[in-house]
Amino acid sequence: MAAANASTTTRAVVLPIREKSGLTAGTDFLVAFSPERENPGSREFNTVNIPKLVGGIDEPSTTTAVALYSQAIEKVIPVSSTEVAEAAKLLENIYRAVNIALVNEMKVVLDAMDIDVWEVIDAAKTKPFGFQAFYPGPGLGGHCIPIDPFYLTWKAREVNKPTKFIELAGEINVQMPEYVVHKAGLALNSRGKSVKGSKILILGLAYKPDVDDVRESPSFELIELFEHLGGDVDYHDPYVPETHKMRNYDLKMQSIELTPASLRTYDCVVISTNHKQYDWQMIADNCRLVVDTRNALSKVTGTREHIVKA
Repeated sequence: MAAANASTTTRAVVLPIREKSGLTAGTDFLVAFSPERENPGSREFNTVNIPKLVGGIDEPSTTTAVALYSQAIEKVIPVSSTEVAEAAKLLENIYRAVNIALVNEMKVVLDAMDIDVWEVIDAAKTKPFGFQAFYPGPGLGGHCIPIDPFYLTWKAREVNKPTKFIELAGEINVQMPEYVVHKAGLALNSRGKSVKGSKILILGLAYKPDVDDVRESPSFELIELFEHLGGDVDYHDPYVPETHKMRNYDLKMQSIELTPASLRTYDCVVISTNHKQYDWQMIADNCRLVVDTRNALSKVTGTREHIVKA
């Protein structure tokens, strides 16, 4: 049994609600927790082949949950408690948040030194041990990385422990949309224009490639930041034909038609999501200015004077 001060959501929140019925956990019903593990848009990993963690409030609960999931999932891994299963999920998400923050910070520093962070990452990942490549971007989206790690920050306060890595990573990652807008503003300024009055196109509204999931997508903040500075902003996303009301946004926008002619009407095009469906050569050939936050144009041919990495 986990220590009382370590009790997390399953034991501290779910169980008391369930036991209001008069039934007793472990006697009248079994309880286990299994964290979500999914990679939207992946062709390699799916529900069947992603290993499944399971932790129960007692051994019968764990054993029964393992038997249940084993009917549909190739590998089910029991752990000693619901607390371990919940903490494993948090660690997986925090690991990604911290490492993405690291490369985002490196991006800003190396850009000031006129060094391409993408080339640096490619060079570093040739090391066959001790390094895993993470990549910078315009910010973080989804639920797992920008939100979930801060559940532990909240819980840590109950036991008077700091979570410096989590909070610092959050600070760095949330600054990325402003960094992208700043870079775009400088690029426009170098061409005798300001953000105010410029036509700006955001390519990609989803938070990751090849899906329609827009939860916490940094593209929404990019749109608001550009509009706040007086930009005339549109977006295109092949998976998101129109926006809908969300927790923090209600943009009431529709995806524009993406053609060579439409691209030529924009003063600045910002690549926020690198969907595979995009024809990057066509985009590079028909834009006056492109701000590339995903290194999507790394393989295009022709002049690169109008391409700015951010």
